[in-house]
Amino acid sequence: MVYTFRVTLTGIKGFYRVYKVNGINSLYSFHKQMRTDMEFPLDQMMLFKGLDANGNVVARYSQVDLGAGTVDEVTIAQAVAKGIKSFTYFYDTTNKKSVNVTLEEKEEKSSVLNPTLTDVKGPNPIEFENGYVAFEDLPDEQRHLPSESDKARSKKGGGGLAGLLSAIAGDDEGGDEELGDDEDEDMDGDDFFEEEEEEEEEDSLDGMEIYDGSEELPL
Repeated sequence: MVYTFRVTLTGIKGFYRVYKVNGINSLYSFHKQMRTDMEFPLDQMMLFKGLDANGNVVARYSQVDLGAGTVDEVTIAQAVAKGIKSFTYFYDTTNKKSVNVTLEEKEEKSSVLNPTLTDVKGPNPIEFENGYVAFEDLPDEQRHLPSESDKARSKKGGGGLAGLLSAIAGDDEGGDEELGDDEDEDMDGDDFFEEEEEEEEEDSLDGMEIYDGSEELPL
């Protein structure tokens, strides 16, 4: 018989591990595999606290016999046969650090011989202890994609190219001063361009000799 267990952290949605474990494997074999995969400390006492479907304690298993046998003597099949539906697995009993190990299903036929990790989500538990927060665990008001945040800033004119153009255009307080009435008139339509054309004509005539037709033209 092969059992599927899901490892979770209480109150955290952004983490899980899924294992397939053969019933002949001992609790100690399962412990060693979880310790390796999730980088639990090697120098700490460990404990499997077995719970029934109602959350009542059925048995406790550790390196020393606490009344139900040691972890290297008791197999997964034997623990499940006692009515255990889940374990609170203390990988560090001194500091009371633990994960939840819940039985999800059983398979009659499977090629799995040793505890095998089959599915992963999120970093190892130590990262959550160090302050890592998964997207699923963020408050609703903080749960948005980076692109959505950029769009919101762009609408306010506060970021990126839109904000720069807004500043250049003088949208902020203290922008460009308005031109006076006289300056507006000087810039009005055709008058402005006519003055420019007259100036160009005067420049083009500078330095030229004008003849009225009565003089002899030089050859």
